[in-house]
Amino acid sequence: MTQAMNALAPSQTVRPTRLSRRLAASCFAVVTFVATALPMAAQARSAPESFADLADEVTGAVVNISASTTVEAKNRTLPQLPPGTPFEDLFEEFFNRRGQGNGNGNGDNPLPRQRRSNSLGSGFVIDASGIVVTNNHVIGDANEITVIFSDGTRLKADIIGKDSKVDLAVLKVKSDKPLKAVKFGDSDALRPGDWVMAIGNPFGLGGSVTAGIVSARGRNIDSGPYDNYIQTDAAINKGNSGGPLFNMNGEVVGINTAILSPTGGSVGIGFAVPASTAAPVIDQLRQFGETRRGWLGVRIQNVDDATAEALNLGSAKGALIAGIDDKGPAKPAGLDVGDVITRFDGKDVKDSRDLPRIVASTPVGKTVDVVVVRKGKEETKQVTLGRLEDGEKQANLQQPSTDTPTVTKQALGLELSGMTDELRRRYGLKDGQKGVVITRVDPNSTAADKRIQPGEVIVEVGQEPVSTPADVTKRIDTIKSQGRKSALLLVANTQGEVRFVALSIE
Repeated sequence: MTQAMNALAPSQTVRPTRLSRRLAASCFAVVTFVATALPMAAQARSAPESFADLADEVTGAVVNISASTTVEAKNRTLPQLPPGTPFEDLFEEFFNRRGQGNGNGNGDNPLPRQRRSNSLGSGFVIDASGIVVTNNHVIGDANEITVIFSDGTRLKADIIGKDSKVDLAVLKVKSDKPLKAVKFGDSDALRPGDWVMAIGNPFGLGGSVTAGIVSARGRNIDSGPYDNYIQTDAAINKGNSGGPLFNMNGEVVGINTAILSPTGGSVGIGFAVPASTAAPVIDQLRQFGETRRGWLGVRIQNVDDATAEALNLGSAKGALIAGIDDKGPAKPAGLDVGDVITRFDGKDVKDSRDLPRIVASTPVGKTVDVVVVRKGKEETKQVTLGRLEDGEKQANLQQPSTDTPTVTKQALGLELSGMTDELRRRYGLKDGQKGVVITRVDPNSTAADKRIQPGEVIVEVGQEPVSTPADVTKRIDTIKSQGRKSALLLVANTQGEVRFVALSIE
C-alpha cells in the first residue's frame, strides 16, 4: 500500500483536479480499511521461511532407540514318521534349518528356543551427562536398549525408571564427552495455530524432520487416566514415538506418542504428551526411579447438565464423588459420596478429567483445601494426600445386610422391588448391598438411554438413602414439589460399584 500511495503521489506541487480528488478519496478509503485490519494481522506470527536453522540447532539431541527383547518361543517337534521312511532325513533337515527342530530329531527332549523381538522408536537427550527420554511403550520389557545418535554413535542404555500411565521412560547412557541436550519449554503457552516441529525415526528413517501446527490442546484419547494431549498435524508415524515436538524457540513442548489413523500412517492427526505433564514425571523417575503421585481416595464421574440441575449446581462443572475408599485420605477429611469437587489446592476443577491430573501432580503428604458443593452449598475441606501407588487397589464399600419384604412399584420407567435373598441370588448381588432392586427397565425410557440395567440397585434418590420402592416414589414426589426437572439416583451395579444417574421426572 505504501508503494501504491507513493506512485499515486504527485512528484511536484500541482493544483488537484477533480479526478485527482476522486483518486485521493478512493485511496483514503483503502488506507482506512487497511489501517483498521492491521492491528489484527500484526498479532499473527508469519510462517517461518525455513525450519533448517532450528533443525540444525536441535537435531544432535534427538536419538533413535533400538529395543530388543528375548523371549522363549514355543517348541515344535518333528512329525512322528514311521521308522525307516525315506522322508525322515528330509523332514529333519528342513525343520532344523528353520530352527524348529528338537533335541534328537524324534520328538524326545526338545531343546528350548529363543526368539528376539526388536522395536524402533525415538528419544531425546535432556541432560548432557547422558539422560535420555522416550516413551515407555518403545522400550517395553526390553532386555537390551541401544541409543543411536545422529553421528552414528551407538551407546547401550540402562533404564532409570518408567511410567505406563503417562507412557514415559528415562534412560541413562555413558558417553566420553558431554552430549547435546535440549530443554523443556512452556507447553501451557501453546495455542492452536502455533508452529511446531517434530524430529524422529519414522519407519526406521532416522533424523526425519516434519513441521506443522498445534491443532488442539487438552485432547483425551482414552489411553490413560491423565490424558491431556497436544494434537498436531506435523507428520508423525510409527517410529516417531518418544521423539520431541519443538516450539520455534527450540524447546521441547511435547513428546510424540500416538497417532489416529485408519491406515497406520500419518493422516495429520498426531498426539504428544505436553511438557507440563511429562516434566514432573521425569523428575520423579530421575530422583526416585519411580513415580510418587498424590492420592485422594475417591471414585469420580463427570457432571452433565441433568446431574447439575438435580444437584442445584447452576451449571455442569466439577467432579462428582461416586465412591470413597475406606482407607483413603478423603474419608477422614469428611468428603462424602455426592459431593462435587469444584476446586482443589487453588485450581479449578472444570470437569472430572481435571481432578486426577491435579491430584497426581500434587506432592504426597501435602495438606490442601478442597472446595465441594454439598446439597447446593459450598464447603471447604482440608485433605492430606496419600500416595497413589500405595492405594491403587481400592476397597469395595460394603454395608450391613438387611432384607425387606418384596414390594413392586414402577417409577421413572423402572420396575422396582425391595431387596430379598432371592433377588440377591438371581442377580448375584453382594450380601452387604442395600437399596432398591431394579427388576425391569422400560426400553423406551430415559433410564434405558442412561444404560440402567435390571439387577442394578438404587441406593439413593436425591442424595437420600432408600430401602423400599415406596421410598423411591416418595423422594421423587418431594423433588417434583421443589420444582426440579431431574432426580439424581445413586445406582450400584452387581459388583457394588456405584455411579450417579440423573433422570428426568417431567
